[in-house]
Amino acid sequence: MVQPILVVDHLKQYFKINRNFTVKAVDDISFEIYPGETYGLVGESGSGKSTTGRSIIRLYKPTSGTIIFNGKDISNKMSKESIKELRNKMQMIFQDPMASLNPRKKVIDIIGEGLDIHKNYQSIEERNEKIYEMLELVGLSREFASRYPHQFSGGQRQRIGIARALIMNPDLIIADEAISALDVSIQAQVVNLMKRIQKETGVSILFIAHDLSMVKYISDRIGVLHLGHLVEAGTSEEIFANPLHPYTKSLLSAIPQPNPKIEKKRKSYSYDYNSSGIDYNKGTKHFVSDTHYVLATDEEFEQWKLAF
Repeated sequence: MVQPILVVDHLKQYFKINRNFTVKAVDDISFEIYPGETYGLVGESGSGKSTTGRSIIRLYKPTSGTIIFNGKDISNKMSKESIKELRNKMQMIFQDPMASLNPRKKVIDIIGEGLDIHKNYQSIEERNEKIYEMLELVGLSREFASRYPHQFSGGQRQRIGIARALIMNPDLIIADEAISALDVSIQAQVVNLMKRIQKETGVSILFIAHDLSMVKYISDRIGVLHLGHLVEAGTSEEIFANPLHPYTKSLLSAIPQPNPKIEKKRKSYSYDYNSSGIDYNKGTKHFVSDTHYVLATDEEFEQWKLAF
């Protein structure tokens, strides 16, 4: 049996606003990611996707729950050695490539920052050669190393962000809305680049996005997040062929079709949690197959199965 590289178990991430109000951004979610796998985390804005990613990489301290990475618990206070290993073996690609790149630094220093911090080279020549190789891996010329971020397009800046993450040779990359700020044609280029790099390096990817069609293309398994709850999860084929939760159905129905004849007949379904009568806190995992489950009460599960 292959052991998962990441196990998230009953993760909660709350933010206390004042004495009377607390935002439950992530509310008791569990999933795992296996080596070489891409796990897609989808949902509307404010559903808790980015917060989940930031909690996993420990930009936030989890309110409760367990995060196991490479067999080690990283959810509580960590030693210096554990922090160093986490920073080496888990990297993040941020949503806005311009905001995440230092405008005062050249590309060679942006990409090599992780190498400099962790001293992962013997000489300056070795450092620079690693950076040049990484630039070429993401489809950029080594001549670009002496330029600044503002001299690049959005797609090129995102490639620089990918190179910065990959140069540390991580086991897991968290791609937080890494393509949402890009044009559609550039999105396809970046996603194809990530798939190619994954095939070459075997890195695992947590792909956070709200574009379901792109998530289907890149992901092996998908988790649907709503209001901090993982309402449905399964393989890409299972989620798209047999969606059970009303929220998943509403997301899938909103995907535009390239065929105008089909698009003309497409019906989109609306889902309102407040008027649906569904209470996520009362639901439990109901398995449709070994990999496909939905968060529901017994009555809701039977009703949704009959309605499909």
